[in-house]
Amino acid sequence: MYHPGPPRFLTTGERTELAPRDPNPDAAYAWRVADAPLDSEATVGNAPVTEFTPDVPGRYLIGLDAPDGDHLLTVRAFAASYEGVDVAGGSGTEIRDRDADGAPVDYAAQERHEGVGRPRVRVDASVAFDGGDSAGERAGEAVFTAVPTPNPDSALDAADLSVTFVVDDRDVGSAVAAGRTNPRDALDVSEDGRELRVPLDAVPDRLRVHAVAVARDPGADPRVGVADAAAVERADEGKSAVDDAGGEAILTPETPEFETRRLNDPPEWTRDASVYEVFVRTFADADEGAAFDAIAERIPRIADLGVDTLWLTPVLGHDGKPHGYNIVDFFDTADDLGDREEFEALVETAHDHGLRVLFDFVANHTARDHEWFEDAYRNPDSPYRDRYEWQASGEPDTYFDWELIANLNHANLDVRRFLLDVIDEWAPLVDGFRCDMAWAVPDSFWRELRDRVKDLDREFLLMDETIPYIPGFHEGMFDVHFDATLYFQLRQVGRGAEPASTVLDAVDQRAEIGFPDHAEFLQYIENHDETRYRVECGDAAAAAAGAAIMTLPGVPMVYAGQEIGQRGRRDAIAWENAREEVRDRYERLLATRRDHPALGPDGDLSRVDYHVASGDLSERPVVATGDVHPEDVVAFRRNGEDENLLVVLNFAPDDASVAADVAHGDRDLVTGERRVVEDADGTERLRVDDVTVVPVAER
Repeated sequence: MYHPGPPRFLTTGERTELAPRDPNPDAAYAWRVADAPLDSEATVGNAPVTEFTPDVPGRYLIGLDAPDGDHLLTVRAFAASYEGVDVAGGSGTEIRDRDADGAPVDYAAQERHEGVGRPRVRVDASVAFDGGDSAGERAGEAVFTAVPTPNPDSALDAADLSVTFVVDDRDVGSAVAAGRTNPRDALDVSEDGRELRVPLDAVPDRLRVHAVAVARDPGADPRVGVADAAAVERADEGKSAVDDAGGEAILTPETPEFETRRLNDPPEWTRDASVYEVFVRTFADADEGAAFDAIAERIPRIADLGVDTLWLTPVLGHDGKPHGYNIVDFFDTADDLGDREEFEALVETAHDHGLRVLFDFVANHTARDHEWFEDAYRNPDSPYRDRYEWQASGEPDTYFDWELIANLNHANLDVRRFLLDVIDEWAPLVDGFRCDMAWAVPDSFWRELRDRVKDLDREFLLMDETIPYIPGFHEGMFDVHFDATLYFQLRQVGRGAEPASTVLDAVDQRAEIGFPDHAEFLQYIENHDETRYRVECGDAAAAAAGAAIMTLPGVPMVYAGQEIGQRGRRDAIAWENAREEVRDRYERLLATRRDHPALGPDGDLSRVDYHVASGDLSERPVVATGDVHPEDVVAFRRNGEDENLLVVLNFAPDDASVAADVAHGDRDLVTGERRVVEDADGTERLRVDDVTVVPVAER
């Protein structure tokens, strides 16, 4: 249906884009403000895709008159919490609207300006029965429970936070249309505001409930967190029980007619995922049109490395530039790589070897060689003219100095229809999308994309390239986020510009700026856009940085060639000159991470006290000399359900001797070697080259 999607949680003055879903470009759509706070003067525009900005706090209902009937969308607005600061409350809108020289901006810094950052919330659903009714339907309630968490920098307790629930307007409409009680008329919110209950006879096929946590620091405007959501669904008869983690549903013997699931959790498989990026045009030495086959031949070797997810840079028809992001044909593969059948065979080969495949989805622009643009550029009256954004000079809008592309106009229904058709074409073939330039595409489109693919496959992965990352992009949009913050900090450490301990600050920043605990992050030290880490920082730091992304909480990624010491960013991979010792190191690291869940997302990260000396065991001063400095080293704990681990990273070119203030084992889990040595006074230290991981001995 054309309904514009889930409810929106905004601050006053924050814009949100409104668009009919699954649009018919030839149909008529009309927006209105159906209800608003008494003192509001907010309006909506007349175009099919428009914007709304709440002007006072409170609840708004935005109406959409569409060919399939009238739809209502709830907008819940809170008092502005960024006075004098130009942000969009977790949206990409303001970033997208900046001029090319200013985008993207340091959004995280703005989020962390004065005061306390955003709180967080988790919403879970359950079903409670209390018997049956005269019609034979089991009586009971759908129960939605919210657990708010203060920002790590906040002085508030969880008890000081409030929660705002909103029932999804789409499901209200479905319940009423089915002759059921309106869920909003029947709901009951607990006295503490943490629990919402809806009688089961008011639950349609699916009931989704969204919630935000609100922090009210004394004398300050409220701080509103990223929304979370859960659903109760009527189960198909005979459906088998499945795990509820990662957005999947759970069906229990006590609740056979219903499923419950969380809507914003990443797919369960991503919790153990490790990604391998392939720059498709130089990965394999292949003749014109034979790249897919050549990549497929190397799949067994990729799988043997220990990764389980393959990210392929764009495979679609393009303008001849080697990166492939300037697309001219969104519905067919590039001639220089191979045909559609060969691409599908590559995906099948990857699946046969236990690798999932991520498709690089480009939604921001086309190449200037695209047939739409060629017609629009030479003809101001072209029917394609409104499908692009234009500068006053007559040139297309682009970002930075990208002269060979043109930004699409996402307010045009033909563009939206086209991109949705592209999604439908490729999503069934692959396991997820890596979404290029996600920060430059309106939020409303990403929300629709998520619902579209998740309704077909709950395990479909959505990964955003949003640099810097935006907490709001985990609100019904993406599962995994590029962690450019950690990437940058690892480069700073490798260059000697920052102490190694700052990588822990980078990880902490995720929660500090408002990401929920269930968000996942892609951790990398290089990719096709960046200089190789070893070229900029040297081999020793590269070894430690590679170990960092395997031992810190997140989804690690290896860029093709990184595992053999490749120096060229997009050059042909020098397989014949592979440094096997580097590959062996990555194989051991990936195996260690796989064998020890405490290193994965289920393991907590905590800091430990530690002291560093040089390689000379007779040296007592903490300040080291020579090629090892205390700031080259960082130690931390990863605490899992069944084991706790101590990790020490050393970015220096020489071994470090590290005494950690925690009882630990002496054998490195990565190499199997004994790592404990004693100094002249009998103090035990760990000898660390690039990384050492040892069990913590609990006292």
